[in-house]
Amino acid sequence: MLDEILDPLDLSGFEVCIECIKGKRTNIRKLGVERAKDVLELVHIDICSLFLTTSWNGQQYFITFIDNYSRYGYLYLIHEKSQSLDVFKTFKAEVELQLGKKIKAVKFDRGGEYYGRYDGLGEQRIGPFALFLKECGIVPQYTMPGKPSMNDVAEQRN
Repeated sequence: MLDEILDPLDLSGFEVCIECIKGKRTNIRKLGVERAKDVLELVHIDICSLFLTTSWNGQQYFITFIDNYSRYGYLYLIHEKSQSLDVFKTFKAEVELQLGKKIKAVKFDRGGEYYGRYDGLGEQRIGPFALFLKECGIVPQYTMPGKPSMNDVAEQRN
C-alpha cells in the first residue's frame, strides 16, 4: 500500500512543462561534439550585460573567456561592447605568455561586436575583431544568431 502512494515515477498528479524540464537538464551530450584535447585549442567568448546594476565604476558589461579543455575562465568588466577587441588582445597576450601556447580557435555568437555590423544593403561586413583573428591565424567558430544554446559553455558560465 505504501508503494502505491510513494511511487517516485508517478508524476500524473503534476502539471508538466516540457520546456522547463529541458532547461534544467545538465547532462545533455551533443552528438559529434568533443572537448578540446589541449589548452587554448578552443576558447569560448561571450559578452553579457550586468542587467539592472552597473559596477562601482560604471561598467555595464562583462566578457568571459573560457578554455574548452580546462574550463578555466577569465572575466573582464567593460564599459561598452566595443571594448571586446582590446580586452581580447589583453587576454590573448596574457594566456599565450603564461602557457607557452597559441589560441587556435574561438567560439562566439555572430554579434556585431565580433563579426561586424550590417551595412545599408543588409549584408554583414567583417569588423575589426574578425580581422584581428584572421591576422593572428585564429579560427573563428560562429554560432547561429539567436541560439545561445550553441555556445552553451559560455552561456552556462554567465
